[in-house]
Amino acid sequence: MIRVYNTLSKTKEPFEPVVQGQVGIYLCGPTVYKPSHIGHMVGPVIFDTIKRYLCYSGYTVRLIINITDVDDKLIDESKKRGIPMDRLAEDMTRDYMANLRAMGVDTIDAFPKATENMAGIIAFTQDLIEKGFAYESEGDVYFDVAKAPDYGKLSRRTLESVQGEGGDTAERKRSQADFALWKTAKPGEPSWESPWGPGRPGWHIECSVMSGKLLGETFDIHGGGLDLIFPHHENEIAQSECRHGKPMARYWLHNGLMQDSSEIGKLGGRNTRAAEGDNAAQEAGKISKSKGANPFREMLQQFAPETIRFFLLSTHYRRPIDFSEERIRQVGVGLETFYRFFKRFERVSGESFYRLDRPRRRSDGDFQPGADRLLKDVAEFRDRFLEAMDDDFNTGGAAGVLFDLVRRLNKFVDDEKLEEPGRRDEARLASLRRGAATLGELAGTLGMFRDPAEEKSPAGDALAARLMELLIEIRAEARKAKDFATADRIRKSLAEIGVTLEDRPGGTDWTIG
Repeated sequence: MIRVYNTLSKTKEPFEPVVQGQVGIYLCGPTVYKPSHIGHMVGPVIFDTIKRYLCYSGYTVRLIINITDVDDKLIDESKKRGIPMDRLAEDMTRDYMANLRAMGVDTIDAFPKATENMAGIIAFTQDLIEKGFAYESEGDVYFDVAKAPDYGKLSRRTLESVQGEGGDTAERKRSQADFALWKTAKPGEPSWESPWGPGRPGWHIECSVMSGKLLGETFDIHGGGLDLIFPHHENEIAQSECRHGKPMARYWLHNGLMQDSSEIGKLGGRNTRAAEGDNAAQEAGKISKSKGANPFREMLQQFAPETIRFFLLSTHYRRPIDFSEERIRQVGVGLETFYRFFKRFERVSGESFYRLDRPRRRSDGDFQPGADRLLKDVAEFRDRFLEAMDDDFNTGGAAGVLFDLVRRLNKFVDDEKLEEPGRRDEARLASLRRGAATLGELAGTLGMFRDPAEEKSPAGDALAARLMELLIEIRAEARKAKDFATADRIRKSLAEIGVTLEDRPGGTDWTIG
């Protein structure tokens, strides 16, 4: 049974959707005022993976990510650039979508926009006023948090603890903790007509409107970064549940934040490592546009999308992700283990790993290993992978199992000497094929190894390739002359600069990593 950690209850709970067999997921998306950076990819990759695993487990899943295309940040940036707000939002939305496609995030069912839901936002606000949960003040509309009996239940904050200064609207509010549902437009700002005059929605209400419209008044999973717990998600709960009189979402899942390695845990002059549950430390060190994070499209010029995806999934989603380019490079080196096996599998079997008939559903992947020692191990690794994913979608633990599995498959090829054509009987190949298909099955739930990795010259140019061929030839001649010291020195020196030599019947291969 799948169990998930619910931020609302602060415990792991059995996953039981509102409608049996069907799952609705809403993930808070970006405010599209600047190019997306790697931090914007964290949530989509995680929840794309969660959807893949739930579908694999037999559920029908609908996943929604909203686009905030009207906001103070958008208005300020459009003024700075001297272009209309809607044009800026369209440009940045295209950038965001292109980055999601590059990352293999292709399971999203809808990307609703705030500007396309103004009628629903106005109707929602009117209803809250009529029910006594909101009030109009000088063209603004505020939610009266004192009328929400459970306010603070998600973030565990009391009403007294959230009293702020209120900014330049403090005098219009009944309480400084009240938040805006509708804002009156300032001269020259984009606006929409409403019963309270020209204006635009507050930040929180758009998500309540769009999630309810597309997934229902109570849906299964609401996701987002832990920095959204308060005030965004707390306010969503308050306004949605006061209007509908029922829970907004059954499970609240919050991913850890992308941390710059040089910033992680810096609080009050102390360096402390941010950890799961240490929300303040994570928020202090998170990567953001305001801190000058580089556009994600630049990162895609340095690293393969699959490498970045695996990097994001290499830890449990609730933990902070310690970002550095060096860590991504290390992940890339680790992935070479899989890519080398895929090539090896093709040499041995004559089949492409990527074209194997891999099970798409959990029940389809079950098999009886019988007395086959390899398949007994494969079945055990599969069970461990599923246990990790069933336990609150622990992709970090699951990724570790994939490495154990590929090492076992490589050992089988070595032990059975399958690189030698005479050893490739159908029984051995069938076992290897079954193991490789299971690897593909499990990796597919993480969105990994779906297509062949893009072939690039490992050293970047033809000259380097010719030099490698020369070194391999010199090493082969040294071994033939029993000059093992020279041969070992070449292998060791190449390994120190990240080049791996793999001796096999018929020659020596080389790869970066």
